[in-house]
Amino acid sequence: MTDTHAHLDACEEPADELVARAREAGVRTIVSVGSGLESCRETLAIAARHEAVFAALGIHPHQAADADADRLAELSELLDADSAVAVGETGLDYYRDYAPRDRQLALFERQLELATELGKPVVVHTRAASDDTAAALEPFVGTVVLHCFSAPELLSVALDRGYYVSFAGNVTYPNAEELRDAARAIPADRLLVETDSPYLSPQPRRGRPNEPANVVHTAAVLATARGTDPAALSAQLDANAAAAFVLP
Repeated sequence: MTDTHAHLDACEEPADELVARAREAGVRTIVSVGSGLESCRETLAIAARHEAVFAALGIHPHQAADADADRLAELSELLDADSAVAVGETGLDYYRDYAPRDRQLALFERQLELATELGKPVVVHTRAASDDTAAALEPFVGTVVLHCFSAPELLSVALDRGYYVSFAGNVTYPNAEELRDAARAIPADRLLVETDSPYLSPQPRRGRPNEPANVVHTAAVLATARGTDPAALSAQLDANAAAAFVLP
């Protein structure tokens, strides 16, 4: 099993312990996400200690008004690391609006350009910004991963453009039938699963900090929703993660 999106550096427990528990649960590969330059450096340090941990590095839209947003040359240098497999997460968040929207969009577009230059996939965060997200992504010809998919209105865009769609613990919640409907519609070779640790714990672990080991619960719900054998889905999810992030 692969957890395609976890913030190991943001978890309260030591990353090394979380990686060990994930391995015991059958989660062999983790894509850990750095948000901001300091977080990116720590994420690379974690990946350096664990051969099964890879890094996605970016400046989050919440940070679009911060100094890091003007230091993409440094981000580019960090992305040269062997363990760095993707740019992001990047994107737009009009729900929290922690940064001006024009600054978010400019930062998003610059990171899409960086992903193009480096030939890396982009991990996209979008919240209450579906139209602008789709428009910004339209000229991008690289691999797109829609992280923590929670915008059913983007489903047709994802299907038309062949994006990877990643589901987190919120797809397991009792009131999330619309998300499960979306999960049923995604082609088998474009489906991914994640925890977004330490956030969005799946229903069996709700109320506690999330961790990569819990991705198995989300995968189980996806298998049920899609009427798929869990072992077969797990193998498919691993293959999809390897293809999306060019993992060994």
